[in-house]
Amino acid sequence: MKQFSILIPTYNDVCTTLVQALQRQAEKLGTDYEILVADDASTQQDVVDQNRSIINALPQCRYIERKQNVGRAHIRNFLARESQYDYLIFIDADMIVPYDDYLKNYAENECNTVIDGGVIIRSDWAAKPTLRYRYEKQAEQAHTVKERQQHPYQHFHTANFMVARHIMLAHPFDERFTHYGYEDVLFGKQLQQHGIHIAHIDNPLSFEVFEDNASFISKTEEGLRTLRQFQTELDGYSNMLAGIKRLQKYKLLPVIRGWHRLFGAFERKFLARGCGSLRLFTLYRVGYFLSLRP
Repeated sequence: MKQFSILIPTYNDVCTTLVQALQRQAEKLGTDYEILVADDASTQQDVVDQNRSIINALPQCRYIERKQNVGRAHIRNFLARESQYDYLIFIDADMIVPYDDYLKNYAENECNTVIDGGVIIRSDWAAKPTLRYRYEKQAEQAHTVKERQQHPYQHFHTANFMVARHIMLAHPFDERFTHYGYEDVLFGKQLQQHGIHIAHIDNPLSFEVFEDNASFISKTEEGLRTLRQFQTELDGYSNMLAGIKRLQKYKLLPVIRGWHRLFGAFERKFLARGCGSLRLFTLYRVGYFLSLRP
């Protein structure tokens, strides 16, 4: 059975329930483990205090407070260097563990390179859906094991995966990615370029809490700015860039760019109020991306 380090980067997220669930499962396995939570200079002191007091009191768990925010790529590389066991399980701090055999599935899996466990959407938000919930729920069908296995490198995500420590140290996340988005996409590309196998299995974590519409739109815009900055490196690995190429083929980019210039602000307000469809959200995203300077 594998010995593993569970690594959780966090920023303004209370992740005590997640850590407690993982610690209970790890204890039942009877293998060596550690759980490291790295706080990337959270600004909400009450969140920091709650995480620190509970996580540091748990056996084999450590809460590491960083003084300077360094971004998602750098903090994951930091956690990999801090780890001590041969296999690393990276988990986003806002995930939920839905099944009691989650760690067991990873620990007993025969793959010794990279394993993506996947994510499911399990929530009662359908009663009053936010834009983020509707977006993720629609995208869920593309996150099934069967779909992920079709294009294993393009469908790699960092919310829930295991990687051999020596691979992670040899192929770290690109620390030029200091803002939100796409560091996982480039990591998947790097793995493919180096011939490192990614296994996609059905061992999901659950995404159950969704930010409000305005916050999600802002996060989306930040991700699009990241995509624009690294579009050359991400070509062939981004659905957005593939869609842009299709629109360019039909000479639609000037039309969408002009539409966004005229109506983008209205679209944004409409979406933030929860009135817009996902098609409108797609139109806004494409228009916003095209409005960015290279």
